[in-house]
Amino acid sequence: MAQKRVTLKSPDGNILFSFTVTKQKPVYQVSYKGKQLIQNSGLGLAFKDSGNFAAGLNMLKPIYKTGNEQYDLVLGKTKHVNSNYQEVTIPLVESAAAKRTINIVVRAFNDGLAFRYEFPQQKNWTAYTLTDENTEFNIAGNPQLRVLQFDNYISAHEGLYDKMSFNELKENKLVDLPALFEFPGKVYMAVTEANLRDYSGMYLGKHNNGLISKLSPLPGQQEIKVKAIIPHHTPWRVMMISDRVGALIESNILTSLNEPSKIKDVSWIKPGKTSFHWWNGDVLPDTSFMPGVNFETNKYYIDFCARNHIEYHSVIGYGGFAWYSNNWPGYGEPGTYADVTKPVGSLDMQRVCDYAKQKGVGIHVWVHWHALYPQLDSAFTQFEKWGIKGMMVDFLNRDDQLMVKIQEEILQKAAQHHLFIQFHGAYKPTGLSRTYPNEFTREGSYNYENNKWRTTGISPEHDLDIAFTRLLAGPTDYHLGGFRAVPPNDFKTHFIRPMMIGTRCHMLAMYVVMESYLHMVADYPQAYEGQPGFDFVKNVPTVWDETKVLNAEPGQYLTLARRHGNDWYIGTINNSQPRKLTIPLNFLPDGTYKAEVYQDDNETTKDPNHLTKQNSTLKNGDILTAPLGCGGGQVVRLVKQ
Repeated sequence: MAQKRVTLKSPDGNILFSFTVTKQKPVYQVSYKGKQLIQNSGLGLAFKDSGNFAAGLNMLKPIYKTGNEQYDLVLGKTKHVNSNYQEVTIPLVESAAAKRTINIVVRAFNDGLAFRYEFPQQKNWTAYTLTDENTEFNIAGNPQLRVLQFDNYISAHEGLYDKMSFNELKENKLVDLPALFEFPGKVYMAVTEANLRDYSGMYLGKHNNGLISKLSPLPGQQEIKVKAIIPHHTPWRVMMISDRVGALIESNILTSLNEPSKIKDVSWIKPGKTSFHWWNGDVLPDTSFMPGVNFETNKYYIDFCARNHIEYHSVIGYGGFAWYSNNWPGYGEPGTYADVTKPVGSLDMQRVCDYAKQKGVGIHVWVHWHALYPQLDSAFTQFEKWGIKGMMVDFLNRDDQLMVKIQEEILQKAAQHHLFIQFHGAYKPTGLSRTYPNEFTREGSYNYENNKWRTTGISPEHDLDIAFTRLLAGPTDYHLGGFRAVPPNDFKTHFIRPMMIGTRCHMLAMYVVMESYLHMVADYPQAYEGQPGFDFVKNVPTVWDETKVLNAEPGQYLTLARRHGNDWYIGTINNSQPRKLTIPLNFLPDGTYKAEVYQDDNETTKDPNHLTKQNSTLKNGDILTAPLGCGGGQVVRLVKQ
């Protein structure tokens, strides 16, 4: 069957995958509604000491399958997922003496396509050492790109996005995932990966006028990317595809390509919002106590959370120094000693946790991964004993196979002690929150923390870039909640009490637009209480039963509607050009809804914190108008009557 063409269509017939084996390598193509997106692209693997798996392959009989999986997510943008797909497994066998077998498994969904290499158990091949995965993505034509580029594999996966044509992409850069391609006629494709476990994170690099996979090498060298025992498989290489860009944001393809939850009892997993006083600069009012890493400082924020139904308070440290014993010069610079089971002498962690519990607030701690990982078991045992509910694990800054395994080990062991995890300085999500729903969120985005030191603030355009690229991979921690908006020309760098670009309504809408199961309320209490819009922050959920994209234009604007129970929340964010949008409410179920509408008005131009709140009654068939200022927004809470 060496020259036979294998084809696979999505259930609706719009996506077509075709595959053949040539003498040099297997090749595939992808088209959407008859339009080619991926031209002949090679597949192959390079192994240390055992040669390449590409040329001289024989294809055995493909095995087809129709799949339908219905599942519920503990955490997600959708509660119930109905996943339909067509699948083909293509066995490839070497014609040479080694006779190694690798299967290419392909799944076609209505909103995308995914494939991976699978290494079945076989007699003469029990382990492998991979030096390169030569998966090509030969892009058809010259689409427009939104991409995040790096010079090397060590990074926090944060940066500003480049907008360019494909032909302008440089060969010496690593393109981070997800990457968004816009083809003529408004056909969109995002490339990313799913189910990244016991393997290296993937980037894309320019190669022979196309793209090729680039894997993060194991630490201390550059040649070896993956070491594995067979049976094994790679992550899924995913292409999210639609002529409606909002379909990419709505998609659940990444969780559908992951395993069901490994946590049987999920009753303790409770998403919510959290304080995060590091962002505001550890601000306290005039006090009768010495500010610092102590009970009184944390009590001030716990009381704020309790008054306003914010589920978690973050115990971080104070003034750049962590809450646990160490000899480090600051939060992010490791020293020679750290012990996360021993708070500094000024902090009684048990007292903090007991007080928070009494107030109905959960405690969530910050830890540097270098301090945590050497004592993972003893740390998690102690955290559970104190009554801590979860933690931010920070400064991971790698996605090699070892780091990928470390992060899964952290999730596994945290679950055993009923602890949730928030990864910072980390690579993008790959749908693993389905398998480990104690993973609440990941950073991996250039976000509002940068307003503490940037000379210009994070722009509304960047928020949109994140929403149309990084958000496609899943939840992102974005340091939400800054309540000091200024016009762009008035922005100044403030490490304490940072300023914001974009209106107050833009910030409120970000709680709906950005997906995260642990959104921050990162400003200080006096910045919020009594302020317009804070009532919305208090009420907005962080997990959703349903998500719909109502308006979407990359770089311009985005409107999302998300359902929680019977109530809906609609968030719209705008770029720096004022405009007026209409939002049809034909997605609403029958019945009437009490609507609370927060929006920009004429005064917002002078004071971006200004907003108007209007109450009305809305129903299916009504049309909402959204007047959006420069960097503006609108947010609507619809309560079923």
